[in-house]
Amino acid sequence: MTSTSTLPSDLPGASPRPSGLREFYEDPTVPVASGDARSLRQARMLAAALGPPAPPATVLDIGCGDGTAAATAAPLISGHRVIGVDWSQDALRRASTRINHVVRGELTDGGLPFADGSADAVLFSEVIEHLVDPDSALDEIRRVLTPGGHLMLSTPNLAAWYNRVLLLAGVQPVFSEVSLRAIHGRPGREVVGHLRLYTARALRQFLTASGFDVVRIAGAPFHGVPRPLRPVDRLACAAPSAASILLVHARRRAGD
Repeated sequence: MTSTSTLPSDLPGASPRPSGLREFYEDPTVPVASGDARSLRQARMLAAALGPPAPPATVLDIGCGDGTAAATAAPLISGHRVIGVDWSQDALRRASTRINHVVRGELTDGGLPFADGSADAVLFSEVIEHLVDPDSALDEIRRVLTPGGHLMLSTPNLAAWYNRVLLLAGVQPVFSEVSLRAIHGRPGREVVGHLRLYTARALRQFLTASGFDVVRIAGAPFHGVPRPLRPVDRLACAAPSAASILLVHARRRAGD
């Protein structure tokens, strides 16, 4: 999804964001959706974590893109308040057709327009792989989450079952990109701006080091897998370390 990224920011004293990356993420033709199956699985995890809206929780969809993830979750978390956040004005325009409340924000130090501990949950769907500085991003998410607050993160899996085969054959893994202009050395046709990729093990260690307790890691299928291989991709979800997409439920560690 379109990222609320820690690309160099527009804040005073910061380096200007590279125009190429800005233009890339503001381009409405760049794909932002990552598949209904992933969005629905993540929404179910969020609904189970939040429970009934008594009292209503505040959920931030950070890097909301076109609002797909929040719109998918909305029927399952009815009664809770969802706010879409992105730095891309184009993304916010599209998200506003699906989310009642949208605001501009960035994942830099203090870049989210929310008070400390003001959010009960954060949706972070297909964003972290686009970030220049994921450490600062997780710091900012931890800041706005209440202690014990939920982080629902999804990201492509570097160690997906087919990537293991491709690497053995000397082929660039799916999801990885060496250029913002074209695909080189790997299957696929769409350039989506991935800067970082994670395995389940690396993601668990990274979140733990960033002040979160990982509750669960699950797998989700990837909508771009060729149709004949989709049954295999769905089966791989039973082993998250080999699944196409990693779905993580983590909680802000109390006292951090």
